[in-house]
Formats: sequence, structure tokens, C-alpha cells
Amino acid sequence: QVQLVESGGGLAQAGGSLRLSCEVSEGTFSEYGMGWFRQGPGKRREFVAGINYSGASTHYSDSVEGRFTISRDNAKNTVYLQMNLLEPEDTAVYYCAARDWYWTDLEDRYDHWGRGTQVTVSS
Repeated sequence: QVQLVESGGGLAQAGGSLRLSCEVSEGTFSEYGMGWFRQGPGKRREFVAGINYSGASTHYSDSVEGRFTISRDNAKNTVYLQMNLLEPEDTAVYYCAARDWYWTDLEDRYDHWGRGTQVTVSS
């Protein structure tokens, strides 16, 4: 049973930074494309960032481009989301997700999901 566990969420001030981690157990992490999604209060879940199995390809939503960075360490079975210049609009529950090989911004294409970690940004 593949399990994904997010960590690193919390409270930050606008302009600050947080680093999220998602550790994957079971399965072959180096064969997974990974995505980060978020769901803000009263909003639908949305794609934030994706990275392919090798780390060679990444993609970001327009709302986080230039502020967030996705990366992975295949030796540690972990994907990261470095979030800089945080804004109150970034407040959400952040989820990581896994699928074979390549990222996609379509959440129904992912096979495995974590339970999420709360990020709250105060103004």
C-alpha cells in the first residue's frame, strides 16, 4: 500500500517562507511523477506544481510561478515544495499526489494521495 505523508505546514506571515515535504513509502518512488495540489477555504482543489520521475521536468500554476519550487530526492523518497513570498491567498490545505512517471495538472489522473498539511498565511 503506497502511502504519502506531508509535513512542514504551519503559520507564516505574508512575505515569508515554508518548505513542505512529502515522503512516499512503498512502491518505487523513482518511477513516480509527483504533484502538489491545494484546496483553500470554500474553493476547489487546484494544481500547484508537478515534477516528473527524474526531476528533469517541472511545471507550476500561474499563481505560484516564480515563488514556489518543486524538487525531489529519490534517495529519500521525498518530494519538496519550497514556498517563498507567501501571500494570504496561499492559505490552503496542501496535498501531494503520485502517479506513474509524469506529472499532470489533472487531479483525477493521480493514483495515490496524502492527507494534506495546512498552510496559513497571515497578512
